[in-house]
Amino acid sequence: MNNNLKPINRSKLRLILGKVFYTAKRYKLWYFGEIKFAKPQNIKLLYQCFSHHTILLRDLKEVDMYLQYNKIENLKLAVKKLNKVVINPGETFSYWKLIGKPTKRKGYLEGMVLYSGNVQSGIGGGLCQLSNLIFWMTLHTPLTIVERYRHSFDVFPDSNRTQPFGSGATCVYNYRDLMIRNDTSQPFQLLLKITDTHLVGSYHTSKPFEYHYEIYEKEHRMDREYWGGYSRHNVLYRKVYNNNSDLVDDEYLVENHALMMYQPFIEMNTTEQN
Repeated sequence: MNNNLKPINRSKLRLILGKVFYTAKRYKLWYFGEIKFAKPQNIKLLYQCFSHHTILLRDLKEVDMYLQYNKIENLKLAVKKLNKVVINPGETFSYWKLIGKPTKRKGYLEGMVLYSGNVQSGIGGGLCQLSNLIFWMTLHTPLTIVERYRHSFDVFPDSNRTQPFGSGATCVYNYRDLMIRNDTSQPFQLLLKITDTHLVGSYHTSKPFEYHYEIYEKEHRMDREYWGGYSRHNVLYRKVYNNNSDLVDDEYLVENHALMMYQPFIEMNTTEQN
């Protein structure tokens, strides 16, 4: 694992030119590449293979609640674009291609965004909660994750965490995408909704599902870096079981490294992370 994490300060010009380059490169892939992308369909596949939900409002230290209420409105707009997407065999799901650019004109509001480890506000902020949910659910299916970006910063302590560290997927329009390919012989459908309290998602298939999965971490540690800060690391694996609960595989998934924006080993009574 990488032990030499350090914040990188890039010039404004470098950031602007980099964004223009990678944005154009992604549009080229979407519209001139050979990938067949998944689309929403007005059907519902019958067999649920996994579901999960995450709470909409959290008690996050030093984060104005209006940003979280705005996030809910942003999530509602994005969910409309992704709900009922069917990933047929050979097709690829692209988070950003389906959602499109979140803009004020489309109704997106200022929500919480993370930039270089700092909490800020930005139009469309909060959509990472949706990409986190989809990534976590996908780990419980045989779908292939072909593009996912880990969070570079661990911003909030672990109070009441229910998933392993590093089990999410960050997103930045349009070049930090979450892309999922169906290499199986059956379609998978993503269903999403927002209740009064939770963001809810599930995967459905066209026939009974044959396997279930257990996600776990190895090699978790927190390191003191030479420049004075702290970093956090782990590796995610999953155990694959058949319907008789027999273990049939134990697979490597992803490796995570993040700069910690808080002091480790402190009391964590007021911050909730899911």
